[in-house]
Amino acid sequence: MKTPLKAAAALFFAACIAMSCQNSTPASDPASAVLENIATRTSIRQFTETPLTEDEIETLLKAGMAAPTAINYQPWHFIVVTDPEVRASLVSGRVNTMYAQAPCLIVVCGETNWVRRSPDGGEPVETENGNWAVDCSLAGENIMLAAHAMGLGGVWTACYPYPDRYELVKEKLGIPETVMPLTVLALGHPAENPQPKDKWKPEKIHRDRW
Repeated sequence: MKTPLKAAAALFFAACIAMSCQNSTPASDPASAVLENIATRTSIRQFTETPLTEDEIETLLKAGMAAPTAINYQPWHFIVVTDPEVRASLVSGRVNTMYAQAPCLIVVCGETNWVRRSPDGGEPVETENGNWAVDCSLAGENIMLAAHAMGLGGVWTACYPYPDRYELVKEKLGIPETVMPLTVLALGHPAENPQPKDKWKPEKIHRDRW
């Protein structure tokens, strides 16, 4: 029997899948819909001027927060940037120029430290969280897949581990010292229709050992 939390999560993702992207053919079963959504997602760098609604932004954030996370620590924070001037301030030279055009940016950040019980069983201590980037990557991928399922588009742009990028983002957005921006997701309604790349390469597969 499903717990209320699992049932709610199932309903949420079913709703996301139901709003399939304009480029996709409706699948006949939920599994096919999920797999098709994964296979047909591609990066979108050109957007219309139509803004995202608050409901759309909230749906994307809920998808991000549904990601797996080490020991359920949930180190992520999300900064939603829709102000045109703030978006433009994050553009650095010729890098990430789509920030100024995309109607919504979601900056996925992570707490780089965590508080855990000490190995000897003593009082909890604050140490470096080696899992934050993985957890935030999973959250960011969830957002990208949810956007595609909703008929939106987006592109993942790297922030960490490039100092010139993350220092600018931290400065402009007032991010605390112990929080690191991993990626800036540029999101909106697609103004282009690139075809997804076929990345299936059987030679990359190893069984039982390398």
